Amino acid sequence: MSERATHGKTPTVGAPATNRDVHSQDVATDSHPGSTPLSRTVLIALLAVAVMATAATTTARAAKTGTRASTSTTAGLKKATWGANITASYGSGTIRLRSNGIPNHAMLAQYALPDNGVMVPTAATAHAGSNPTIAQNIDFTLPTVPAWSATTTIAPMGAIGLMISGAVLFNPYEGDGGTVAMANNFTVTGSDGTKVPFVDACSGHPTPQGMYHYHGLPACVTAEVDTGKGPSHLIGIAFDGYPIYGDRNAKGAKVPASKLDRCNGITSATPEFPKGIYHYVLPGTATATSSIRCFHGKVSASLMTRLPRMTIAMMGGTSTAHHPIGTSARALVCDLRMPAAS
Repeated sequence: MSERATHGKTPTVGAPATNRDVHSQDVATDSHPGSTPLSRTVLIALLAVAVMATAATTTARAAKTGTRASTSTTAGLKKATWGANITASYGSGTIRLRSNGIPNHAMLAQYALPDNGVMVPTAATAHAGSNPTIAQNIDFTLPTVPAWSATTTIAPMGAIGLMISGAVLFNPYEGDGGTVAMANNFTVTGSDGTKVPFVDACSGHPTPQGMYHYHGLPACVTAEVDTGKGPSHLIGIAFDGYPIYGDRNAKGAKVPASKLDRCNGITSATPEFPKGIYHYVLPGTATATSSIRCFHGKVSASLMTRLPRMTIAMMGGTSTAHHPIGTSARALVCDLRMPAAS
């Protein structure tokens, strides 16, 4: 509350009194012998308010920092509805998650796949092909006491977290690192005359190499754990150990992307963490905010290793590129180009 609202024309604390101020103090002292001068009373009151406000702010910051930096996620992760295709085991400050990478929800029989030599396809440069998804060897060891970092780490191409369905989450972008997958959806005509999408209704699709993954809010996953108007429940964990949620807060209200930080994160209560925790939100957008773009926690170097430069000969030409992935996935998980089906 401001000084003006509380005391009217009170001199600013720490500023020298004017002649009018001095005269007023003298009058007050003369009128009430033995009383404390008005300016001294005001000063003491304001200092008390300032001390209490500072203490409250410090306590709030400490609580917020503690929630981000030192809260164990183990209890919350154990409440999550992990798919039967996931094996979760807990170590000292870690959780090890193993999966075959095939989501426990239905996929399409066909997907729109890029034509030969195409990095980011469109309806004119893609064809309908059988779903190439195959089993993966996913084996991630992630922290259960996430270490908050003021410096963010860019989410690489490829896997950046694991969802409770057993499939991985990618950042928002396609293989060129700039095209937003959810904004680049389209359909082609399948062999049976039906429309075949590039990205399915679960906000996912397979890489040409067979790794199914999400680029945004997977309705097929949230449907397994959320009710229509209730809060979002834990649907995944990012490489830095912070949990991933859908687009509703603890009260069931939508969380707009504008309320999230640059990494799609926010600190608030969730069903699994009622006292509050920093977590990522997938807000259901078709923009670069559709998925996690950076990590606010420290990430193990083993999950951020860059593969050596490679020549991609299968594209009908020659191209070299770096592809950072989680090495424990043991698969090239970028959205790379593939030759047309024969």
